Amino acid sequence: MKQAVNFRLESEKIAALDRLAKSLDRDRSYLLSEAVDSYLELHEWQIEQVQEGIREADAGKLIDHDVVVQRMRKKMQRRRKAG
Repeated sequence: MKQAVNFRLESEKIAALDRLAKSLDRDRSYLLSEAVDSYLELHEWQIEQVQEGIREADAGKLIDHDVVVQRMRKKMQRRRKAG
């Protein structure tokens, strides 16, 4: 069931939203709904990842700090070579 939600935005954001809606041939409500969907999806994923990390830590599945540092250095070196 859909419900109306009201909130305030700066006029510049509303203008930008309306320009985008016009260019996509969509209405403001559609874009706001899509934005909320993306926001919720991202934050639900982040919460799941944190909870999974806590479960792994509680189970003793940890990686030594020095190993993490070594892996990151190798990754950065590969990026420098590729870039």
